[in-house]
Amino acid sequence: MGRRKFTREFKVSAVRLVHEQGYSPAQAARSLGVDAASVRGWVKKFADEAGVKPTGEGALAAELRRLRHENAQLRMERDILKKATAFFAKDQP
Repeated sequence: MGRRKFTREFKVSAVRLVHEQGYSPAQAARSLGVDAASVRGWVKKFADEAGVKPTGEGALAAELRRLRHENAQLRMERDILKKATAFFAKDQP
């Protein structure tokens, strides 16, 4: 079984599902019957192209996902710093 080749139009339509309709790359991949990693790669590849940039609901959903991920990362870093501060404060005379 060989590799499947997809047309540019198919890839762009997958990217539009993510950007305009708010699908996650995994959801778009599942609905199209392709691998999620492929859709994520296409989203990165076509990110700067005119006509494929996020708009509407998809843009809001993508921004919300990005901000939630960033928020989780910042909370984790804050918790690590709190634990480190408590650890080093305990050792002080």
